[in-house]
Amino acid sequence: MNTTTKPELTSKNLAILNDQLGAEALLVHKFAQAAQTVQDQALSSQLSSISNLHRKHYDTLLNYLNSHQ
Repeated sequence: MNTTTKPELTSKNLAILNDQLGAEALLVHKFAQAAQTVQDQALSSQLSSISNLHRKHYDTLLNYLNSHQ
C-alpha cells in the first residue's frame, strides 16, 4: 500500500487559509442575506446560487485544512 505523508502547513499558509475561510464565510452570509431581501425572484435565485458557490469554496478549504491535521 502506498502511504504518502502530507506536508505540514506553515504558519503563513495557515494564516492565509484562515483569512480565506473567513472571507468565504462572509460571502456566503452576504449573498444569502441579499437573496432573502430582494423582491425579484430571478435575482434572488442568482444570489442564492452565488452563496452556494462560496459555500462550496468554504467547504473545500475546510476539507483541505482538516486533511493536513
